[in-house]
Amino acid sequence: MGFFEKLKQGLGKTKESFGEKVNGVFSSFRKVDEELLENLEEALIMSDIGMDTSLNIIGKLRDRIKRENIQDEEEVKKALREIMKEILDIDASGLSLNTTPSVILVVGVNGVGKTTSIGKIANRLRESGKKVVVAAADTFRAAAVEQLEIWAKRANVDIVKKEEGADPASVVFDAIKYAKEQNADVLICDTAGRLHNKQYLMDELSKIDKVIEKELPEASKETLLVIDGTTGQNAIMQVKAFKETVNITGLILTKLDGTAKGGVVIGIVAENKIPVRFIGVGEQIDDMQEFSAEDFLQAII
Repeated sequence: MGFFEKLKQGLGKTKESFGEKVNGVFSSFRKVDEELLENLEEALIMSDIGMDTSLNIIGKLRDRIKRENIQDEEEVKKALREIMKEILDIDASGLSLNTTPSVILVVGVNGVGKTTSIGKIANRLRESGKKVVVAAADTFRAAAVEQLEIWAKRANVDIVKKEEGADPASVVFDAIKYAKEQNADVLICDTAGRLHNKQYLMDELSKIDKVIEKELPEASKETLLVIDGTTGQNAIMQVKAFKETVNITGLILTKLDGTAKGGVVIGIVAENKIPVRFIGVGEQIDDMQEFSAEDFLQAII
């Protein structure tokens, strides 16, 4: 099965919820008027996109309908899809991994699928010909290192680890040294699942950042925040909270195959101006791909 088919299948629940709400408005369509726009607005709000983003989308759609004198249902739907695509395509240039090594720091709260995402991304990068090292800098959670080790083995990449409770920044320091020695292309660092209100965890993240800045001052660096797609509107708040402490360069959206709340992706990007880099729609090692706004929208509408 190609990834687009997997994506369509994985986003089935969102398509049922989001697509049916939107398509339901169009199926009762009589003419392009204010009533149609109000019904569309309600459908978007009910689809976890969020109030502000929904109002913004419909405002743009209203302007476009007037400007282009759109009267046809398919043209309205096409315009709606294009407006959403503009939101999601804020930076379609992909990951910046231009140095040897480049660094990917992966952050997020517990239970969102950080470790799994690291394994899947490491696998993708290795398959594309890059030499990858992962750093097990989540030394707080019991079995976190063992879990990452299993994924590193599956992805066939090297891992740098220490005992449980070790200083996470020292793990990253050792991993940078190892990545340099091995001439690795990419170093991916796992971090402890943290809540934005746990100051000591946020301080530790800042310490890890300082180690990277000191040891690899010229390196390309991405900080990816992992978000659980099943959390809906809470995900938007999570991104805002993390942004206050960390310079987030991209998002990884997981568990979209288990939720009807995939519409939240549009709200997250619109409100935070951070691009989605990867999307996960399954448990297998190849069930994560680089995010494509076109494919995503095609799959849900």
